[in-house]
Amino acid sequence: MSDSNSILNPDQMATAAEDAAFGKATGGLLKSFLLGLTAGGYIALGFVFFTTSQVGAADLPYGVAKVLGGVVFATGLVLVVLTGAELFTSSTLTLTARASGRITWRQLVSNWVVVYVANFLGALTIVALVYVGGTWKNADGAWGAVVLDTALHKVQHTFLEAFVLGVLCNLMVCLAVWAAYSGRTTTDKVLAVTMPIALFVATGFEHSVANMFMIPLGILIKENAGPDFWTTSGLDRSGYTELTWPGFYLDNLLPVTMGNIVGGGVMIGVLYWTIFHFLPRRKSLPAPG
Repeated sequence: MSDSNSILNPDQMATAAEDAAFGKATGGLLKSFLLGLTAGGYIALGFVFFTTSQVGAADLPYGVAKVLGGVVFATGLVLVVLTGAELFTSSTLTLTARASGRITWRQLVSNWVVVYVANFLGALTIVALVYVGGTWKNADGAWGAVVLDTALHKVQHTFLEAFVLGVLCNLMVCLAVWAAYSGRTTTDKVLAVTMPIALFVATGFEHSVANMFMIPLGILIKENAGPDFWTTSGLDRSGYTELTWPGFYLDNLLPVTMGNIVGGGVMIGVLYWTIFHFLPRRKSLPAPG
C-alpha cells in the first residue's frame, strides 16, 4: 500500500524545509515580489478577522477573548501556507539553505529585502481598502477602537521588549511552517499551522508583517477620523498621541523585525539544520588518523 499520504518524519521535514528555502531564494525576484504581495495581504486579512472577533469581547474572560482572536487570525498564515505565498517571517528559514552552502549571502539578503518590501505593500493595500471602505466605522466605531487600542499598545513596548516579543513570535510562526511540512493534505497543514499561530497572537507576541497592517491603520484613523467617530466610539483622540509614523518604525517595526530574524531564522532554522543536517554529516566523516 502506498504511503504517499503519510506525514513526513522530522528528518524528511528538515529536508523539505531546506528545499523550500532554496526554492524561495532562487525562484526569481519578481516571483518573490508577487508572492510577497499576497502574503502581506493575507496576514493583514488575518488581522481584520482578529479585529472583528474582538469587538465586544471585553465582556468575555481575558483568556477566552485572546484565544478566540488568535484562532481566527491563524486564517492569514493558513492562506500563506496553502497558496505558497512568501512571508518575510517564514522566509528567515532560508538561513538553512545558506548554512548548507546552497545559496549565497547575496541571494539570501535579496530575497529577504524583496519579500519584506512586498509584504509591506500588500499589507498597506488592505489598510487602504479597509480605510476607504469604512470598515473601521463598524459597530458605531467599536471596530476602529479595537484597531486604535491594539496599535497603541504595540508602540508602547520598550525596544528590548519589542525585540524579545518578536523573537517569541517568529519562534511560533516558523514552528508552525516547519510543522506544516510534515503534512500531505490540506487538513494536515491547517491543523499544524493554527494552534502555534493562535498561541503567539493570544499571548501578544509581535509579528512584523501583521504590524505593517495594524499600526498604519491605527495611525490613519487617529489622524483622519472626524468628530462623529470619536463621539460614537467614546474615545479621546488625545489618548493616542504616541501613534505616529516614527513611533511605528523605531519603537515597533525595527526591533520586532530584528527579533523575528533571531526567533525564526536562528532559533528554528539554524537549530534544526544543525540537528538534522550538520550533526549527521559530521558523524559520517571518517575519524582522523
